[in-house]
Amino acid sequence: MEFKHKSVLLDECVENLHIRPDGIYVDGTLGGGGHSYEICRRLSDKGRLIGIDQDAAAIEAAGERLRDYAGKVTIIRSNYCDMKAELAKLGITSVDGVILDLGVSSYQLDDADRGFTYREDVPLDMRMDQRQPLTARDVVNEYSEMELYRIIRDYGEDKFAKNIAKHIVNARKEKTIETTGELIHIIKAAIPAKVRAVGGHPAKRTFQAIRIEVNHELDVLRDSLDDMIDLLNDGGRICIITFHSLEDRIVKTIYRKNENPCTCPPEFPVCVCGKKSKGTVITRKPIVPGEAELEENSRSKSAKLRVFERRQS
Repeated sequence: MEFKHKSVLLDECVENLHIRPDGIYVDGTLGGGGHSYEICRRLSDKGRLIGIDQDAAAIEAAGERLRDYAGKVTIIRSNYCDMKAELAKLGITSVDGVILDLGVSSYQLDDADRGFTYREDVPLDMRMDQRQPLTARDVVNEYSEMELYRIIRDYGEDKFAKNIAKHIVNARKEKTIETTGELIHIIKAAIPAKVRAVGGHPAKRTFQAIRIEVNHELDVLRDSLDDMIDLLNDGGRICIITFHSLEDRIVKTIYRKNENPCTCPPEFPVCVCGKKSKGTVITRKPIVPGEAELEENSRSKSAKLRVFERRQS
């Protein structure tokens, strides 16, 4: 199956990165290389792009797509949370821009063997990096009812989380839940028929929740965003595209904290905590896809782009 992924908010990202021709840029979620291709087109022979992805299929597809720019591109199979360490191996301690597109690629969603889909009956998997041991099957069959409830409530934001968790636990007493089809059947039974009739696929939120848990998506973002901001040179920018409110909230909060890290009580006349601003939030409101993009790519519907610019005083 060919690796396909339509880059979301492509022009907006490239424009907001303020690309310096001789600069160093990191695409932390390389995917099919769509954003990276546009960055490379704007780089001089001195410019450099480092692409990071944990998915072997993405690495292969991006390598092919960026072949014409091979002299200025380095591709690494890793998770973007290891960006700082991976760059250090290359002797790079600072960069001019970072981009993250946190969406699951169309390839991953559409390739049934990856077990992300709720449209076919395939083995439960959902790993972005197939080298890691934890799968969706493990989460569904081994997590306690309380843990499942917490994940589906917090990561899926599903109001039927308690009932879905209960139904999963009851079903697995009879037999191990092996496939997406079996899980969908269980989820449907936990949601009232009148609710199932409206608002998209009934399993969508639970599948999102399990995928986030399997790949530690929110932890990875929360734990590495400060490091990525620290990597930026003066005037360097980080552009992050999120696809659900949990990721968006993390990005918004951490950007704001880096812009205004002061922890002094509001009644203090001057700052005494000594925490200095690392830069400016460029996007007070997130940038969202325009009508033309929404028409062309329905998966861009929930995308939000937020941009932060590093300022070293």
